[in-house]
Amino acid sequence: MAEEQEVRQLELLCKELYESTDPSHRVEAEKALVGFQNAPDTLSKCQLLLDRGDSCYAQLLAATTLTKLVSRSAQGLSLQQRGSVEHCMIGVQLLSQLTCEMNQISEADANRSLNKHTKIASSFRDTQLFEIFRISCTLLTNASENCESLNFNHQAQHGLMTQLLRLAHNCLTFDFIGRATDESSDDLCTALSCLVQIASVRRSLFGNTERAKFLTQLVNGVKHILQNPQGLSDPSNYHEFCRLLARLKSNYQLGELVMVEDYALAIQLIAKFTVESLQMWQFAPNSVHYLLSLWQRMVASVPYIKATEPHLLETYTPEVTNAYITSRLEDGLEDPLDDLGMVRQQLEQLSVIGRCEYQKTCTLLVQLFDQAARIYQELMAAPAPPQVDITIQEGRLTWLVYIIGSAIGGRVSFTSNEEHDAMDGELVCRVLQLMNLTDSRLSRGGCEKLELAMLSFFEQFRKIYVGDQIQKNSKVYRRLSEVLGLVSESMVLSVFIRKIITNLKYWGRSEQIILKTLQLLNDLSVGYSCVRKLVGLEEVEFMLNNHTSEHFPFLGNGVAVSEMRCRSMFYTSLGRLLMVDLGEDEDRFDNFMMPLTNAFESIGAMLAHADTPLFAAEEAKKALIGLARDLRGLAFAFNTKPSYMMLFDWVYPNYTPILLHAMELWFREPQVTTPVLKLFSELVQNRSQRLQFDVSSPNGILLFREASKVICSYGSKILGIEVPKDQTYQMKLKGISICFSMLKAALCGSYVNFGVFRLYGDEALDNALKMFVKLLLSIPQSDLLDYPKLSQSYYVLLECLAQDHMSFLSTLEPSVFLYILSSISEGLTALDTMVCTGCCTTLDHIVTYLFKQLSQKGKKRQGAPTGNDMFLQVLELHPEILQQMLSTVLNVIMFEDCRNQWSMSRPLLGLILLNEEYFNQLRENIIRSQPPDKQAPMVQLFENLMDSIERNLLTKNRDK
Repeated sequence: MAEEQEVRQLELLCKELYESTDPSHRVEAEKALVGFQNAPDTLSKCQLLLDRGDSCYAQLLAATTLTKLVSRSAQGLSLQQRGSVEHCMIGVQLLSQLTCEMNQISEADANRSLNKHTKIASSFRDTQLFEIFRISCTLLTNASENCESLNFNHQAQHGLMTQLLRLAHNCLTFDFIGRATDESSDDLCTALSCLVQIASVRRSLFGNTERAKFLTQLVNGVKHILQNPQGLSDPSNYHEFCRLLARLKSNYQLGELVMVEDYALAIQLIAKFTVESLQMWQFAPNSVHYLLSLWQRMVASVPYIKATEPHLLETYTPEVTNAYITSRLEDGLEDPLDDLGMVRQQLEQLSVIGRCEYQKTCTLLVQLFDQAARIYQELMAAPAPPQVDITIQEGRLTWLVYIIGSAIGGRVSFTSNEEHDAMDGELVCRVLQLMNLTDSRLSRGGCEKLELAMLSFFEQFRKIYVGDQIQKNSKVYRRLSEVLGLVSESMVLSVFIRKIITNLKYWGRSEQIILKTLQLLNDLSVGYSCVRKLVGLEEVEFMLNNHTSEHFPFLGNGVAVSEMRCRSMFYTSLGRLLMVDLGEDEDRFDNFMMPLTNAFESIGAMLAHADTPLFAAEEAKKALIGLARDLRGLAFAFNTKPSYMMLFDWVYPNYTPILLHAMELWFREPQVTTPVLKLFSELVQNRSQRLQFDVSSPNGILLFREASKVICSYGSKILGIEVPKDQTYQMKLKGISICFSMLKAALCGSYVNFGVFRLYGDEALDNALKMFVKLLLSIPQSDLLDYPKLSQSYYVLLECLAQDHMSFLSTLEPSVFLYILSSISEGLTALDTMVCTGCCTTLDHIVTYLFKQLSQKGKKRQGAPTGNDMFLQVLELHPEILQQMLSTVLNVIMFEDCRNQWSMSRPLLGLILLNEEYFNQLRENIIRSQPPDKQAPMVQLFENLMDSIERNLLTKNRDK
């Protein structure tokens, strides 16, 4: 009871000290508490307060008193009170946890402003972090100096060392810039983690002499670990050590490393460790990246090294290359497709490493490839070869083809010469010979992973040796001529196209192969010089004349493949090839379009009859999905006026009714509506100014009418259906997003005089805009920012409306206009910079319009309220909307890490002039919230902001 009373008495004294309005009471309480802090039993009473006290003031008293006790001389506490190893460990854990919490954004911090959290973390960093780090270093130093008395088998002592290393690591990984997320981890290899951070210290903090000394110590430490590697048997330790090796080169130059006294021994040990690691790569596969990163960076630096000391990379790099390649072939059943992302990353690194002493790399690859190809050919010729043997050889060849492709791709990253090109030629010839063998057997089946490796090889070969900038007298082409009879670049291109045709014919069941094959065709069809050569090939002419499912079965595979954009990509490439010599040859265009014409006629006939059997309707639907994607690909490719107009005249008015009818029939099925909507969205895009109609042409208006019909038809149908919450985006929001994009493209394409619609009573424009409003109001405002594609399409459309169709916005119902303003307010703080910037521009248009209307209000004639008057009345009834926006813009500019200051500044003056009284209040609040010594400068800054500013929104005034 006595203890409880003592706790309550202390809490009352604290309450008096901090809350009493009577000065005499505060003085008495302060005297009593000073006496408490100097009493001999203070330590035990502090424990009582922390254990049983409820008052935050009492806990503050206990904490500050304890701080004073331990910061006095050690004589102030008895030997027992100073604490055991266990107590010391608890203190270190508390500091470690505190450092972690200051370095991460908790859920509570997320609910507060990010700015506030950053200020707290920055204050901790500037005032406390160094002292905490110094404590960890001091205790670690003491332990190392008394290492003879340390017993790591003693649980408490071992635990204390672990916690001290963790504390040091938390200090070193503290987010000094202020952008951290929670990446705290509970590693068991904290000492090495600390070394990784120390090795990452910014090099500019050192002078040249200091940096050399620091690097020498790091290298010596690495050398010592490699000479005593027992601890690296733990995977976590091993992983951190690999990271440490990578940091040596990422933070220091090769010229600095070779100057280290024991560099020769260190690089020898590192090479030995790398080779052993690559040979046992299954032990820690995620660590291989760091080792390869070290060697990649070392080799990439060789052309730039100025030091005279030998770097010895020509001695050790071939060992690393050899170890990587041979280790991947030891287990022929290992499938590189298990983690293709990791494989590609490693091959990118190897592409640079292997170019050092390239002759040795090439000789090894030729030897291994010839051996694997010979065995594979023998197996293929045998009457009944064991499948497991075939699988093993296909696995080895897959690895070798990937590696050869990466070796060729590395040509640009290292000093190359003609002899290197000749070596590339040797490798290319072998892969093409293997391709001839595998392609000849495709009618009986093939190896998917080997085909994907071939496509990767072709992509690298295309980048390096095919295109406008390539030297055609390269020794690669000479070797291809000598071995395979490919005497020109056109003949090499014909090999590419034949391979593409073969894959599209035989690999329709593999979406990966089809997609990558079409990507290769797409890449070939982009370069002008390359395309000019392609259109002269028989293989390309065959594709342009026979693009049917009979010759390319993947076109008839249905929805699954078409959803992967394959058909669109295919027809985009064909469209580019066709355009090169199409000119205005309508007969050639009609011949090309014949398969699509026949398909449309067939679909139209089926949809025209109400008694069409169900299976036939399903077939029509499947064909229509493919056709929409085919046409979208063509529409994307046709970026010249003549080619686009041929397509437009072909599709309108013959086939647009069929597309519209299909939308109305299958509006509940996004697999139908999405491709059709995307097709119309592409047709209304004025890409490369292709939509330049003649003065007497009605085509611009006709095109907009069709877009309006599609938007209104789809919108009216989709608004009437209910969908489950988890299918909202797929079933509704995705289609609405495409409609927004379509309307934006049509409104901003500069090929329609919109005044014509109202002049002649055409409702196409009004219908489209009204449907936009209905669709918008059907979307919960939170969804506008939750779905990135939807938010981007909405905000760019809104910007277009604010710029060119403010007369429409000004006539909206108050609830609609408030919804739009509210969405702009939300968008101003969006993470997507594009959305934020668009909102700034939209807001600028709106406040500029409002300011002009208010300026002219007194000049208007008396009469009934116009739409514009209604617009102003909404803002008079809800001034808080624009006030909130002014506050948001000002806060973002002043206190946040604003990535688009210029855009944010555009609506600022208009907002200030529309809310002058509120701006003055806001200014005073901001000034008062500053520390006293900052208030006068802040007043001056606000005065400077508005100095010489006039009450207008002219550009010169805004800029000032």
